[in-house]
Amino acid sequence: MKHLIIGCSAAGIAAARKIRALRPDDEITVVAKDAAPHSRCMLHHFIGGRKSAEEINFAGADFFDKNRVEFIAGEEITKVLPEEKAVLGAKSGQIHYDRLLITTGARYFIPPVPGFRDGKNVYGLRDLDDARKISEAAKNAKECVIVGSGLVGLDAAYALAERGVKCRIVEMEDRLCPLQLDETAAAPYKALFEKAGCEFYLSKKASAAELDADGNVAAVMLDDGTRLPADFLVVSAGVRPNIEFLEGSGIELDRRIVTDGRMRTNVPDVYAAGDAAGLSGIWPNAALQGEIAAKNMCGVEAEYTDRYAMKNTMNFFGLTTLSLGPNNANEGDEVLTAESRGGYAKAVIRDGKLVHITIQGDIGNTGFWQEIIKRGINPAVPGKRLSELSYADFWRYDAANGKYAWE
Repeated sequence: MKHLIIGCSAAGIAAARKIRALRPDDEITVVAKDAAPHSRCMLHHFIGGRKSAEEINFAGADFFDKNRVEFIAGEEITKVLPEEKAVLGAKSGQIHYDRLLITTGARYFIPPVPGFRDGKNVYGLRDLDDARKISEAAKNAKECVIVGSGLVGLDAAYALAERGVKCRIVEMEDRLCPLQLDETAAAPYKALFEKAGCEFYLSKKASAAELDADGNVAAVMLDDGTRLPADFLVVSAGVRPNIEFLEGSGIELDRRIVTDGRMRTNVPDVYAAGDAAGLSGIWPNAALQGEIAAKNMCGVEAEYTDRYAMKNTMNFFGLTTLSLGPNNANEGDEVLTAESRGGYAKAVIRDGKLVHITIQGDIGNTGFWQEIIKRGINPAVPGKRLSELSYADFWRYDAANGKYAWE
């Protein structure tokens, strides 16, 4: 049987590894626009000069040879032809398959702010090519503007600050990293970035980019009239799945590739995983989806149940934070908080179930909190702080089978 995987990021590599483990003799081909796999989570280390391109290859240089996987690098798939069980490559022509997995990921989005899409020195940060462009721009730059203070925007700011570039960061919300952090958790990061020379413009919107005679962004104008000079611009304003090549293929699309719990599309023998399937933008989730798809491609039934998209950890300047679930509480929610020297914890309980947890400082209990949310448990334990909770508070000995189990 021939398995064809489009894309070589988290989902694609995880799928190839799992298929080889389950089917030692099957044929596996991976086709990707990239020259080699790389970790999107480590792009800021490449920009900052801490790691080389080879060092952020999460699969390892010998992955394809070791797992007997044919790798077609630098190839763009332009069409999927389900009736012929083939895909069309821009260089390779038709490539046939018995099972197809689409893991084409997503690309950054540049909003239609005047000048943003016209400026030559405007960058997003999504893959290694983007990181190379930003790294090159930083060589002769003194200052830049970053629009968006989410995780990608902060990654860029962190790396560029290491390179000695002054970063001016524009954020529509009243705090940085608003999807993951509340005001209390965001405050120490703001202070750390400012100490590194960054400036924040919170509750502000970019209204236009001022271009010079060469077509480069020279400054970014804010909605209050503030002018921010820049040698280049980095935009972190969300992503869009790479699915345009699937139009007309018969594969169901809804701003993403629609899949069921087994990662199957509506077309027989065609599967999708990762950002292209739009279930979660989180790296571990994409890898898990790739494994689930691989199992089903090999005839082993498996279901993807962790559709919990808001799961993030971050570490900037040595300060680590875990954020599970959207951090904004609704009216009627119970909010528990606890602060200590160098630490902070917040839980949002809705209808008696934990829907969000923030842990700042020691995040060693990440797996524990994921289980609490997955099982819909109320974490309020009399006499105990959130940071003190552990499995022991929610496990009980089941004498009937001689095992410990969740309450």
